[in-house]
Amino acid sequence: MSKQRTRMTDIAARAQVSTATVSRVFNGVGQVSEATRAKVLTAIDELGYERPVLEPTSGVPNVGVILPELTNPIFAAFAHNLQNAIAASGGVAMLRSQTPGATSELDHLESLIAHDVDGIIFVSGRHADYLGDLNRYQDLTDRRIPFVTINGARPEIAAPDFSTGDAAGIRAAVGHLAQLGHRNIALLTGRSHVVPSARKLAAFREIMSELFDVEDPLTAETFYTYEAAAAATGPLIRAGATAVVCGSDMQALGVIRALRDAGLSVPDDVSVVGYDDTFLMSHTDPALTTVRQPVNAITNAAVQTLFDAIGSARTLVHEDYVYNPDLVVRSSTAPMRPRS
Repeated sequence: MSKQRTRMTDIAARAQVSTATVSRVFNGVGQVSEATRAKVLTAIDELGYERPVLEPTSGVPNVGVILPELTNPIFAAFAHNLQNAIAASGGVAMLRSQTPGATSELDHLESLIAHDVDGIIFVSGRHADYLGDLNRYQDLTDRRIPFVTINGARPEIAAPDFSTGDAAGIRAAVGHLAQLGHRNIALLTGRSHVVPSARKLAAFREIMSELFDVEDPLTAETFYTYEAAAAATGPLIRAGATAVVCGSDMQALGVIRALRDAGLSVPDDVSVVGYDDTFLMSHTDPALTTVRQPVNAITNAAVQTLFDAIGSARTLVHEDYVYNPDLVVRSSTAPMRPRS
C-alpha cells in the first residue's frame, strides 16, 4: 500500500468518513459539507499531516477581510463569524490582521488587490477615522471592487456600513446605572476622532443632560486596551465617579483591576459597565454587566450585501445599517452606596 493511500486511510478512520471523502477534501473537488470538511481537516491536524494546499477554485468568490487585530476578543468574534458567513455563501475568506508598526491596512489592501479578490470587508478600519486618508477606498470604487465596512464609516465612503447602535447601548447603560441610584457616572472610551467613540461620547453627553441636567459630564479618552484603561481610572475615581461606563470589555477589565489595586470593591464601591459582551465576560469576577454587540446579525448582513454586489456587479453607495445592542446585566453593577 502506498504512503499516500495509508495517509488517506488513517485520516478517514480518524474523522470517521470514507477515504473518498478525504480524497475530495485533498483535491478540492466534489460536494463536501463544511462540517465534514472541518472533521477531515481536524483529523489531518491531529495526525500531524500537512493540510492540502489547493489552487483557487474558478468561480468561487475570494473575499478579503481586514481587521485591526485579533488580540481583542471582539475582533476575533467578528473574524470567526465573517469567515463562517462567507463560507456559507460559497466563498473563501482571506483574513488579514494588522500589526502595529508593521503591516498596515493599506499593505493588506494592496496585497488583496494583487490577488484579484472579488470583494473586501473592512472591520474598524481607517474608514471610521475622521483623520484617516480615504484615497484607498476611492481607489476601490474606481476599480469597481465592491466592499463594505463594519463599525462606523465616514459618509464620504461609497459603501454600506454595518454597525452596533452605539447611542442606544450607552443610553441603556446610563439608564441602568441611574435606576441603581448613580448620578456621578463617568464614560471611559476610545479616541473621539473614531466614529464609534464619537457616537458613544455624544450619546453619553445627551443622556447625562436629560437625566441629571449635567452639561459637562466626566469623560476620558484612551486606547481600547486593558492597560490604558487601568491607567485612566484613577482620575475618574478621584473626581467622584461612583460608576464607570466603558467603551469595550477590555477597558472594563482594566478599570476593575485598577479599582481593586486602589482597595475599592466592584460593585460595592464603584459599578462598572463594559461594551461588547465577548465570550468570557459572564465568567469574570465579578461577572461583567456589558452592552452586547449583535455580531452575528452584523456579519451576516454585511456578507449578504457584499455577495449581492459581487453577483450583480451593481454599484454600492453609502448607507448606514444600525443594529440594536442588548444590555446584559450581571454582577459588576449594584445600587450606589454612600461613600464614607
